[in-house]
Amino acid sequence: MKVLLPTSVPLAPVSAPTGHDVVFVDYDVSSPVPDEHTDAEVLVAWGNPRAQLADSARRLTSLRWIQALAAGPDTIAEAGFGHDVLVTSGRSLHDGPVAEHTLALALAAARRLDLMHDAQLAGRWASELGGLQSTEPSRFPGLGTLRGREVTIWGFGGIAQRLAPLLESLGAHVVGVATQAGERSGFTVITEDALAGRLAVTDVLVMILPSTPATAHSLDTARIDQLKTGAWVINVGRGTTVDEAALDVALRSGTLGGAALDVFEREPLGSASPLWTAPNVIITPHAAGGRPLGVEPLIERNLAAFLSGSPMVNQL
Repeated sequence: MKVLLPTSVPLAPVSAPTGHDVVFVDYDVSSPVPDEHTDAEVLVAWGNPRAQLADSARRLTSLRWIQALAAGPDTIAEAGFGHDVLVTSGRSLHDGPVAEHTLALALAAARRLDLMHDAQLAGRWASELGGLQSTEPSRFPGLGTLRGREVTIWGFGGIAQRLAPLLESLGAHVVGVATQAGERSGFTVITEDALAGRLAVTDVLVMILPSTPATAHSLDTARIDQLKTGAWVINVGRGTTVDEAALDVALRSGTLGGAALDVFEREPLGSASPLWTAPNVIITPHAAGGRPLGVEPLIERNLAAFLSGSPMVNQL
């Protein structure tokens, strides 16, 4: 069996279970797979351009399994691989980095580090943001603090369960939203049926939804209108889950306090996008993930399961 490993991520040596003839071959994700390796049965994908994946879908006719290292392998789903090709995601590999980035965005929104940096670049002492700070929301252009704030995390999977305790440790009250209600990792989780009432008291809405037809524009005008006036929206899931036009209107009207966005409907975000000039927006260039951790153990575990016919981790 031949396994293609991407050079787009540093990998320690990957081993196969004893007794199996497995050959590991490195490949460059920016180029088509060389002809001599199109007989591979396993493809590990990370950072592959859409065109490269589409080419692989056409030419890797022996392919049986794709191990994606991305948390949401939507580009693989669009590439045209056969329905008989198994796909497993790298969902668990990004929990820590994305949780850290989301916390950083929440703190930047609370303390308005973006405005302070703008003032620094202009050589201006932003006295309105420093010194004796008012607790009156209208006098401070941000949340001020996460302590006592109501945070709603829409998409309560592994990333959310890593993030929620961090927010709670700073004094926030966290409620998750998922397809099933109950309790996860000690946090209350509601379904979308109860979302309207929750949004009405939400200070920070964190979006960690995958890109699927069902989640397209989940945060639309109707949902934005349900949010508490002055709330902040943070999106680290997928850009397709937010109606950017509706978000822009809400930001410019002052309905929302602000938005911290790491993902967009089209990336890179075009220079003509109104979000660049919308008030109280923090933009990061899809930087929350980008650093998968624990890649080798996941590949080895899933390879062993694949060879033995056992259930695989993160199988889609």
